[in-house]
Amino acid sequence: MEPKIGDRMKVSPQLTAQPDWIDGEVIDVEHNPFMGLVISIKDKLGRIFFGQSRFFVAL
Repeated sequence: MEPKIGDRMKVSPQLTAQPDWIDGEVIDVEHNPFMGLVISIKDKLGRIFFGQSRFFVAL
């Protein structure tokens, strides 16, 4: 299932280089011809993380 803007997701520490998974709100979903589905989220601190959908899980 493809996420929509406004959905809540967690992003993997592999992508963020943080010790734990980070919760955030989806702010962009892009169909990139080279990387596939790319998701961008914004956490409660205002940080933005983006990457391939394999690094994200729905809440």
